[in-house]
Amino acid sequence: MSAYAGPVIDPHHHLWDLALDCHPWLRKRPEGGDMVFGSIEPIRRTYRREHYARDAARQTIVATVHVEAGWREDDPLSETRWLESQADDRIARRLVARVPLAHPRAEAFLEAEAARPRVVGIRDIVSWDPDPAKRFAPCPGLMSDPAWRNGLRAATKLGLVFDLMLYPPQMAEAQRLVADFPDTLFVLNHCGSPADRSPEGMRLWAEGLRALAQAPNLRLKLSDPVAYDPHWTEESLRRVIAHGIDCFGPDRAMFASDFPVTGLHASFDAIYGVFRAIAADLSPSEQAALFFDTANHTYRLGLDRSAFPARDIARDPV
Repeated sequence: MSAYAGPVIDPHHHLWDLALDCHPWLRKRPEGGDMVFGSIEPIRRTYRREHYARDAARQTIVATVHVEAGWREDDPLSETRWLESQADDRIARRLVARVPLAHPRAEAFLEAEAARPRVVGIRDIVSWDPDPAKRFAPCPGLMSDPAWRNGLRAATKLGLVFDLMLYPPQMAEAQRLVADFPDTLFVLNHCGSPADRSPEGMRLWAEGLRALAQAPNLRLKLSDPVAYDPHWTEESLRRVIAHGIDCFGPDRAMFASDFPVTGLHASFDAIYGVFRAIAADLSPSEQAALFFDTANHTYRLGLDRSAFPARDIARDPV
């Protein structure tokens, strides 16, 4: 098989403007900038549409889905309004907005987001770890919290997809969640976040991912595989990505950049080069699913793949 040369949808990236001071996690901190994926100093800079377009220029990207970028939780709709000023028919064509589902005003927030034409999904990160440097959620057990679940129920009634970001030790709780919400379409972020690279940690991730894949209402985003593998090789990434594809199948999995965060450990061209190399062993229809079709259907982008000509990315950049 040959490497995929068709149109690409990037269903996970971020934009921000530090001058707005609306992303608390990007502010300078006295204790330093290290997080679970290392120092964030290289990405503590404004990253708007033009910066993404520059990074992605050689990768035949025809549409993207912007995923919330940790905007302050008291006024999440203001991120959507700002993104609407940044978006066009290609970049941020669809949005996954932030709503803290246990918030007392969660239902009102959700209704306001669902009324915006570009918004197709919600993310409220549940990733929790005893180590504060690895922690994204305010407390453990959010997926079992009645108030949080009420918020998710309201999102489902509005037809919103839910992007699910967690750690492998939380996968058993996530299995109960996706079973209890069969009408919700979930998208598991970042390959299931295999942050613990010890043999036991990777075993827990691999088994948990296999179990989660049994849920028909769950998709897998093969995004930022370098986050927890900073000294990566194509082979080390292949082990993670191939397992994800084997568990979910191409029709329920999608490649995504997670730029600019992925840029901490790899260039845009490097990560998509790995995606193309790993997918080259698959059939043309399977490759198209991973690079375009699954994202197109999941996030209701409404695009016709046949309308975009194939390109030689080495000689014909977008």
